[in-house]
Amino acid sequence: MRDAKEFPDAVRSAAVATRQAALAALAAEPFDMLIVGGGITGAGIAREAALAGFRTALLERDDFASGTSSRSSRLVHGGVRYLEHGHIGLVFESSRERRLLLELAPHLVRPLAFTWPVYQGARVPLWKVRAGLTLYDALSLFRNARHRALNRGAVLAAEPALSPDGMVGGARYWDAATDDSRLTLASALAAREAGASLANHVTVVAGIHANDTARRLTGVVVEDRVTGATFSVQARVIINATGPWSDATAALTGSPQGSQLFGSAGAHIAVPRSRVGNNDAVTIVSPLDGRVMFVLPAGVHTIIGTTERPAQAGPDDIRATRAEVTYLLQSVNRCFPFAQLTLNDVVSAWCGIRPLAAVRAGEHSANAASREHAITHRADGLVSITGGKLTTYRAMAADVLAHARNELPKSGAAPMLTHAPQPSASTPLPGGDIVSREATMSDARRTVHDAAVGERLALAYGSRWRNVWSYVQRDASLGYRLSDELPYLLAEVAHAVEREMAATLSDVLVRRTHVAFETRDNGRAAARRIAPLMATLLQWSEYDMAQQLEAYDRDVVRLFTIDDM
Repeated sequence: MRDAKEFPDAVRSAAVATRQAALAALAAEPFDMLIVGGGITGAGIAREAALAGFRTALLERDDFASGTSSRSSRLVHGGVRYLEHGHIGLVFESSRERRLLLELAPHLVRPLAFTWPVYQGARVPLWKVRAGLTLYDALSLFRNARHRALNRGAVLAAEPALSPDGMVGGARYWDAATDDSRLTLASALAAREAGASLANHVTVVAGIHANDTARRLTGVVVEDRVTGATFSVQARVIINATGPWSDATAALTGSPQGSQLFGSAGAHIAVPRSRVGNNDAVTIVSPLDGRVMFVLPAGVHTIIGTTERPAQAGPDDIRATRAEVTYLLQSVNRCFPFAQLTLNDVVSAWCGIRPLAAVRAGEHSANAASREHAITHRADGLVSITGGKLTTYRAMAADVLAHARNELPKSGAAPMLTHAPQPSASTPLPGGDIVSREATMSDARRTVHDAAVGERLALAYGSRWRNVWSYVQRDASLGYRLSDELPYLLAEVAHAVEREMAATLSDVLVRRTHVAFETRDNGRAAARRIAPLMATLLQWSEYDMAQQLEAYDRDVVRLFTIDDM
């Protein structure tokens, strides 16, 4: 890689100038809709509002998808296990949204085959699995690939590493895999391209209220966490989409609204796929306690998850516990007897908080709590959304926007639409306008002469993968990998900073890529490799770069430490 001093000043200042312009736009004039929270829900609402023609702003305290939206199972699914708890409406909605996302973002949302083995004496017997999957097909209006009943031999042919002992048969069905953080980012970028003003690393510090009897919320005071500068953002309607931070955000903007959340913590682990031996995704019923869980392919790794427990730590401090990791390992070892996984096989472990809407009567466990969303209106006009799931984020966004429209007349000024509304259900996400996934991957492989890197570029960026490759064409040193074992290029770092609003090492290594999840040092070595490049692009001094490296190490400890509980 070239020394930082060799980069032209125009290149070095582009990212800084872009961020400064974005912050200036936020402070310049009132918005119709201001969304606080840049997870999948907030990004989806911003996209929905901007496509509808409203003057829209989106603020995120940390980075887009830095909370629960980058710590999921990376699935877009109908929620077959929700059928057991009677959440029929949610499964129907999820199946519809899964079908739409497969069309809107075919590079980021891809069909994934699941094998469900059933064993003698399992809590969910074979007849119930097949009946449930028949209902699952029906709720998707039979537009999804239909499930197939499998005998014992067919299950073992599909997944030969499974234990044959006591197996009575199974089934094969289809859902979809995704890159959760990049799906969130794509939605945020879509909002920006539709006219929204966006900023990450900007935190709300107070609400601004009108000086009248209603004390209507008319804006927020924010602090830029990069420079420390404070300024105000005015809006006719403010939407609280901060997930696990919803109650805290509501308190910052005015009087506390009372708890709207039931926080459910879920842990995942990544282990070498070669140790497990799964070909595709496998749905298992844990032999330890009967919980339905997933064994998921993720490149050279397998993701195992998830657990579920009431969250006893805040969203900034939640981590996987040793007990959860042991539970996941033991569950998989019982189903994949040759795996013999131990704690030493865990490449990374992480935990997120599902911000479930407050538990309904009769639902006394995290596992039974509904994933449906709830929208509330505070007397001063704050609209808050809690609950929901990644798969249904677009539908949630449309629902929130309908509620926000009702608040607009109360603000005393009519919105002035910036353009004719565009339908979110038929407007592809950035990179989603491809003829076919296979053709895009083939094109990328031929061009970059590295099959793994070509596939990564095609699946992460879709039709826009050449935007990343153009950095390599300008500077061949950016064609090297961040890590020898993983298919991420240094060009992705430059692209993330200049075109995707990445401002920290964690933005790149945790969310624009998954290096932190896929290396045993959680990306520490990669951070030291890319820090000089980011320093060039973001005009960091030597002191700034040292501070950024220390901040990255703190993030790794915060996100990936396994608590001894």
